[in-house]
Amino acid sequence: MQTRSIGGRQVGAIGLGGMPMSIEGRPDTARSIATIHAALDAGVTLIDTADAYHVGADEVGHNEELIATALRSAGSAADDVLVATKGGHLRPGDGSWTRNGDPAYLKQAAKASARRLGVDAIGLYQFHRPDPAVPYADSVGALADLLDDGVIQMAGISNADPDQIREANEVLGGRLVSVQNQFSPRFRSSLPELELCAELGIAFLPWSPLGGIALARSGELGADFAAFLDVAREREVSPFRVALAWELALAPVVVPIPGASRPESVTDSAAAAELVLSDDEIARLGAAGA
Repeated sequence: MQTRSIGGRQVGAIGLGGMPMSIEGRPDTARSIATIHAALDAGVTLIDTADAYHVGADEVGHNEELIATALRSAGSAADDVLVATKGGHLRPGDGSWTRNGDPAYLKQAAKASARRLGVDAIGLYQFHRPDPAVPYADSVGALADLLDDGVIQMAGISNADPDQIREANEVLGGRLVSVQNQFSPRFRSSLPELELCAELGIAFLPWSPLGGIALARSGELGADFAAFLDVAREREVSPFRVALAWELALAPVVVPIPGASRPESVTDSAAAAELVLSDDEIARLGAAGA
């Protein structure tokens, strides 16, 4: 698989999002581990998770522990994997999502994530979502402290706007390496953030790059965006593979992290890294749904 850079670290151009393996509708553990192993076999070396990827309030970090188990059982095949996790978004167990950007909490959460992942230092730690009750600079300042203390190796942010990206990079002293925002053929409002990351040389990690779990599971991306289906038929590949290849073509800093809960899904997604679209195809896809 072709590689791209996150903070100077090379990773496969297509990553794996772990969320579907730990929230509502999740598969059994055996299938999840098989999915992660299939990702490694396909050349995936970036796996994205978060302490909030769970269902019940009593299983915080479910996805982190699942990924740690899968990587341990993969042996040397997992040596080059970068695990990116996040903190600051919480699930109290009633189906809702809450936020906590308090610096003390984020530091505690990062250390707990490191223990669950079984690492001395987290490869990439990201502030999950801004907390309106806490100044953004204070939350990001916790990441700076975690970097300085060696708890994390690299720092990123998620669900951020352009001003927050610039502020975070300033607070971190130029050490911001990634921005993880929602972006897909049907959700393009993060294009300004993507373009800013390209300008600054910061990795942009689209979450829900296939349009969300429900849409991906339904297989309806092509039906909603005819151009993606047309190109997929012409290339004899899935429209999801076309969507990921299109995102990769937007900028060299883009590293999509499609979620998966089946080995077949992650294998198809990983193949997008080798699908090179023509300028005409990129233009057609860019106009679709815009």
